[in-house]
Amino acid sequence: MAKTILQSDAVAVPRGIMSQGIAVPAGRMVFASGQVARGVDGELVGRGDIQAQTRKTLENLQAVLSEGGATMDDVVKVTVFVTNLAEHFAAIHQVRAEFFSPAYPASTLVEVSRLVDPEMLIEIEAIAVVP
Repeated sequence: MAKTILQSDAVAVPRGIMSQGIAVPAGRMVFASGQVARGVDGELVGRGDIQAQTRKTLENLQAVLSEGGATMDDVVKVTVFVTNLAEHFAAIHQVRAEFFSPAYPASTLVEVSRLVDPEMLIEIEAIAVVP
């Protein structure tokens, strides 16, 4: 899918695996609910390990998008919820680089006090547009 990266000179350049904004031609939209680091058995993967949890979360996201006919390259927006932004920012973006390639999706990263399971460190939801 053709993505146009929106980069305003009036706004600071993003510091992570993200773009300020994305413009895409009309297509079919796929909305993925927030995914967490649960295996198929429902058990938490990567207890205490932000990189392992981020990787499993993105693998789960990838699987849900696939059911809708979308790939990670079709993702135009992600929202990331993390329990410790200061401690985990760099590690999250290291793993995101494994799943997203330029043109990066628009992204919002929010620190939350906790997720549905107190041992979960990250949750990610996404919107994709399939041409």
